[in-house]
Amino acid sequence: MTDAAELRRRTREFLAAHPPAGTDRLDFLRARFDAGLAWVHFPEGLGGLGASRSLQAVVDAELEAAGAPDNNPRRIGIGLGMAAPTLLRYGTEEQKRTFLRPLWTGEEVWCQLFSEPGAGSDLAALGTRAVREGDTWVVDGQKVWTSSAHVARWAILIARTDPDVPKHRGITYFVCDMTDPGVEVRPLRQITGEAEFNEVFLTGVRIPDAHRLGEVGDGWRVAQTTLNNERVAIGGMRLPREGGMIGPAATTWRERPDLRTHDLHQRLLKLWVEAEVVRLTGERLRQQLAVGQPGPEAAGMKLAFARLNQEISGLEVELRGPEGLLYDDWTMRRPEQVDFTGRDAGYRYLRAKGNSIEGGTSEVLLNIVAERVLGLPGEPRTDKDVAWKDLAR
Repeated sequence: MTDAAELRRRTREFLAAHPPAGTDRLDFLRARFDAGLAWVHFPEGLGGLGASRSLQAVVDAELEAAGAPDNNPRRIGIGLGMAAPTLLRYGTEEQKRTFLRPLWTGEEVWCQLFSEPGAGSDLAALGTRAVREGDTWVVDGQKVWTSSAHVARWAILIARTDPDVPKHRGITYFVCDMTDPGVEVRPLRQITGEAEFNEVFLTGVRIPDAHRLGEVGDGWRVAQTTLNNERVAIGGMRLPREGGMIGPAATTWRERPDLRTHDLHQRLLKLWVEAEVVRLTGERLRQQLAVGQPGPEAAGMKLAFARLNQEISGLEVELRGPEGLLYDDWTMRRPEQVDFTGRDAGYRYLRAKGNSIEGGTSEVLLNIVAERVLGLPGEPRTDKDVAWKDLAR
């Protein structure tokens, strides 16, 4: 059984053999993966040692103290937080060995092809079709709100493979090569001026059956693993005290006494306490993850993340007075990573508006918390037993 002392010893031996200052960054990351120090709770041979997830902090602390490079997790967050857990749970051994190493090192960026123009909040109503031709699936459809599609090599994709059964039962989960013919990525310019999101058109895209995750028609169950981990990745990220949106607001309060009022002080104190509660709740959620898969509780974290970000960023704009109405740059950009808190107060305020949509709308997450956490009666659903092809659209 690997314990903290053993991991500390392994990490120090690894650093002695691969000194960060004299080792190429990518070579260092590949060697770290091969040594089982990438994500220690993964199995041996897949970047881990089969240890407790909680022991990752031991490895990370040793590496950080030695000045070791990281894998730029913000740039590859979809791969790390959503694709990897799904591959680990449902992938074949060949799929795991093919995809996990370059995913973790950041050599290959991943995106998520789930939402569609007519299937966002009701994701199970998706209409992108995948038709089997021998050992290949031919995919046609449109996806939307796809972060990082413009830089991604791979995508996790769900598509309709059987229109004759109810919507949740006719979906299959695939890994799609974003460089294949028939994949077209178009930018979606947002209120921030950036095009961080994209729409993706799939026209006759051929996906080998070897890139299917899970059984045919079982894609909705596979997707739940992705979605639960997505909510943890967005709402349950590890932050220091005053990390996230509350940090810039608190810094402005301390550095600009000329902007202070009693009302703003009371509101800032309330939000500071709420941010700390959410941060500590996130720590508890990660402890639960150490002994199992994320559950519906992750929806509550994502809800709190969205609400707090919007309230705090709004307070920061008010705190800055006329300065808060300024905006640094409306230049059209296609950034390579999501930045919830970067740039100026105006950017944070506008970017936070998307927090209640991305990763599941707040309305849908409220239903999940009500039904699956609190055990309240579910809303009436008249379409659950109706074949997808017969649904009104």
